[in-house]
Amino acid sequence: MNKTDSNKTKKSENINKSPVSNPMAKQLNSLQNSPEKNLKTIKAKTQDKTIHLAAQNPIEMNNIVAKINNFNTNKTSNKMYGGYMNAATTRVIDYSDFVYSLNSLLSNKIGVQELFVEVNNLFSEKLTSVYTAFGIYQEKSKCINMKLFNSMGSTYTSKIFLSDDENPVIECFNKNTPIIKENNKFLNMPYLNDSESLILPLNSVNGCKGVMAIGKNGLENHIGLFEFIANYCSLYIQNIELLEQTNKYANTDTLTGLYTHRGFQEILSSELKRAADKGSSLSIIMLDVNNISKINRELGHAKGDEVIKLLAEKVKQNIRSTDRAGRYGGDEIAIILPDTNTSDAKYLAEYITYCLSCCFVDDVGPVKVSVGIATYPECSLDQEKLLILAEQAMYISQAKGYKEGMSAIISSSDFNFWDDEALNSFAEVIAKRHSQLGINFEDELVHKFNNEQIVSQNHLMELANSLAGAIDAKDPYTKGHSTSVSRYSEALARAINLPEDEVERIKLGALLHDVGKIGIPENVLKKPDKLSDEEWEIMKQHPVIGAEKVLKPNEALRDLIPMVKYHHERIDGKGYPEHLNGDKIPLAARIVAVADTFHALISDRPYRKGLSVDTACKILKEGAGTQWDADLVRHFIGIAPALSTSI
Repeated sequence: MNKTDSNKTKKSENINKSPVSNPMAKQLNSLQNSPEKNLKTIKAKTQDKTIHLAAQNPIEMNNIVAKINNFNTNKTSNKMYGGYMNAATTRVIDYSDFVYSLNSLLSNKIGVQELFVEVNNLFSEKLTSVYTAFGIYQEKSKCINMKLFNSMGSTYTSKIFLSDDENPVIECFNKNTPIIKENNKFLNMPYLNDSESLILPLNSVNGCKGVMAIGKNGLENHIGLFEFIANYCSLYIQNIELLEQTNKYANTDTLTGLYTHRGFQEILSSELKRAADKGSSLSIIMLDVNNISKINRELGHAKGDEVIKLLAEKVKQNIRSTDRAGRYGGDEIAIILPDTNTSDAKYLAEYITYCLSCCFVDDVGPVKVSVGIATYPECSLDQEKLLILAEQAMYISQAKGYKEGMSAIISSSDFNFWDDEALNSFAEVIAKRHSQLGINFEDELVHKFNNEQIVSQNHLMELANSLAGAIDAKDPYTKGHSTSVSRYSEALARAINLPEDEVERIKLGALLHDVGKIGIPENVLKKPDKLSDEEWEIMKQHPVIGAEKVLKPNEALRDLIPMVKYHHERIDGKGYPEHLNGDKIPLAARIVAVADTFHALISDRPYRKGLSVDTACKILKEGAGTQWDADLVRHFIGIAPALSTSI
């Protein structure tokens, strides 16, 4: 044995001592240890340089760099030793660096298309490859969609059908074996430099997903490495697809096949961001099945589900490929329409309602829906507000019913926010959907109130009544409370012979005395049990919120601040927020305090029935001089029986 043979033997022994147990790694190890022998075997099996090798199972990545490090040890100038591409170059493939780079780019959790780009970049940089191509099998069309990246950065796409069984791509896919071709003419790609080509199957746990092709001379020296990369990529693609399927099922409503509420919100968030970047419009259509509760009650939930499924099918049939639809609520379906203004959204809504009117469900008849529309950025820039406005418009549509057999299609830009119909629908939205809405949306309500152009005293009273009604709507147990307190306060002010302009001022201030509750969380406001100390401190903030947040910004309402801010002060100084006592409490605030207490006593509460007028008057009398103004209590007791008749 000469010296050179001795060195080779030692290298082979060193490599064989490495702890490689995986079949793929063994194949690479074997290829690296005996390259001449492997190449002779390959050439013996083929005459046209087309080879078939048994596909290997994917391998684990754990410690792979350590396991293949020996591939890079003791390189010589012999081109057959692992690391050298061909005789024309002296470039060494650093296996550990190559696999480390591959692992690094896949650790970024990129998508399938990004994976293709990154692998091509890696091959171009590390191997100076001519091209990289990926082909994913499409079961429906029975073809492999190829996407090729060349060394110049250009991309090409093509379809190769399974019927073309002479094409090496299809042969590789069908036989699940690597194939080497001496050229790349089979790809039929223009302007592609000719090169030797290696086609490898993308094997995953549930079969072959497609192929990967590499253009580079001298590929037969590194088949094991490329098989490893192909299997690694196929596993990665499999994981991405599994994740996508999981997310799809998690965000897909099982009854309708549409997005769930969560999935819909995620899509809407993404589309709104895109609309903002493009400066384009986006519309939301909200559809609600009319009388669904009656259908469920009288005909059963199976019939109700049938109606909802029919609505979903008609929506899916008539929206564009860029539109998205989701089951927003139990019987509500919402549609996201990118690049769509209000008029175009109305056109689609009209067509959907027409299609529904032509469909008859047994025992139900034609499906009738209410339709609301809100458009970005015309109606709002905020996602939550946009949905609320679409829902509000939908409730107004429901109130308007049908005209000439068709649904009333309402956009949030069609109605006056302060109309009774609009405010009632707003209250329904809050009650049904947004019990934890908090202060943010009420900020919008106050903003609208303070920016309204007031043209007369009557106009101001109309707005105040609308705002008070919206506040009362937050608490079903105090519905009409603000209006009643205003009426009682007006009567008491007249009973003590105050001037007419002062009576009108007290009437308006009493109407808005609880306006600060607009900033109190509903979990506190609606709590049926006794409030905790912490919750009571939150509730006690409402007089200040009303005075500072609502009234102070509006010049026409600033003289009402004392009434709103101090109507919870007590004669003995134990009230809030500033512990005023006696005559330091403004007279108007003392009047509202008596009226407010009386209505609270005679009203039903979750924990008790309303008290009788006599009992309420007795309680007022007992607290006269300590909690309430004694003279005002005396006058109020005299008029209380007459006031309570319309309660």
